[in-house]
Amino acid sequence: MGFILKMKEKALKNIKLTREEGLRLFNSNLEELIKEANNIRKEIHGDGIDLCSIINGKSGRCGEDCAFCAQSKYYKTNISEYPLLDYKEIKKVAKENEDEGVHRFSIVTSGRGLYGEEFERVITYYSNLNKELKINLCASHGIINKESLIKLKKAGVKRYHHNLETSRNYYEKICKTHSYEERIETIKNAKEAGLEVCSGGIIGLGETIIDRIDLAITLRELEIKSIPINVLSAIKGTKLQHMTPLNEEEILRTIAVFRFINPEAKIRLAGGRYLLKNFGENAFKAGANATITGNLLTTCGNKIKDDKRLIENIGMRIF
Repeated sequence: MGFILKMKEKALKNIKLTREEGLRLFNSNLEELIKEANNIRKEIHGDGIDLCSIINGKSGRCGEDCAFCAQSKYYKTNISEYPLLDYKEIKKVAKENEDEGVHRFSIVTSGRGLYGEEFERVITYYSNLNKELKINLCASHGIINKESLIKLKKAGVKRYHHNLETSRNYYEKICKTHSYEERIETIKNAKEAGLEVCSGGIIGLGETIIDRIDLAITLRELEIKSIPINVLSAIKGTKLQHMTPLNEEEILRTIAVFRFINPEAKIRLAGGRYLLKNFGENAFKAGANATITGNLLTTCGNKIKDDKRLIENIGMRIF
């Protein structure tokens, strides 16, 4: 039995792959790597695709210095800046997504966290959405404490989103205004509050392949069951504006290795899908089984109807 097949057998038995095995997988034969990552996905998860959507509920003026982010006050990016949206506007978008068959909807807000009056408003938003709609609710409000996470849970939120972004080793090159440990603590607090957690990262930040594998392993250790993989969209004005976009092969290799390391998780296509052929058709054949659909925070995504058509065309289904 060859190396890739041995790694597939380990993944199917949920035996943890090592860093060295992850690196060897990344550098292995592309066709076989993708084929077996897809087989892992099929055997554990079947052919269902999980769809989620987001709304940029509060945009810009963020005091953090994340090198990739158009919403940071440290960079001049000409994005729209606005405070927390009104409930009516948020409900309208949530209802549209529910009507299209999207499974999950999240309000995302800029800033280190959401506090005080704004946080209490968003709690009311979630409580009302939970009463008035059937779509599963997710939340993404940065670094917040366990007490606040419990309030989100009580308001009807099922899942909290908080990316690690990259490996612990590379993180200081991406952000200096808050620590990796603060992100880890937020994830642990969310789990203790009874929330599911969605956490992943961004590739193409200048990190090494080992950094990506370390991120995948950290997510496995945290038992994350929804892992969004973003591909950097280098935005003019940010610190990373001159980064060269990743090619499709490197993106597919990364997705496949994440599948091997995290066999039981949803591997979710997120930002940067436009860098992939047909918005990620091949990625769904390389182990991915979830995606953010519709527009993202400061970049355009794929239309819901186009994603539904894509999923049908590749023989998969929305569940």
